[in-house]
Amino acid sequence: MHEAVDELLRPPVELPPPSIRAELRRAHQLTQQQVAEAIGVHRVQVVRWENGQAEPRNPHRRAYLRLLEGLASQHPEVLNLSTPG
Repeated sequence: MHEAVDELLRPPVELPPPSIRAELRRAHQLTQQQVAEAIGVHRVQVVRWENGQAEPRNPHRRAYLRLLEGLASQHPEVLNLSTPG
């Protein structure tokens, strides 16, 4: 029971912009279906997260963030493309 309360008290997790989410996935040659299966959602949810129609909620949000952070560490060039200047 305390874990559920603790989860509610955690601050929201910041995700990269939707376009960067898709670029990170593509850089690692992952399909939306693969991402969806790994996180435990339907593919249409990943589509919505990548086009900005929806935002993931916990616990899927934390799992998605972990994936995106891992992809960003392996593909820093994607983040560099999104930085102005």
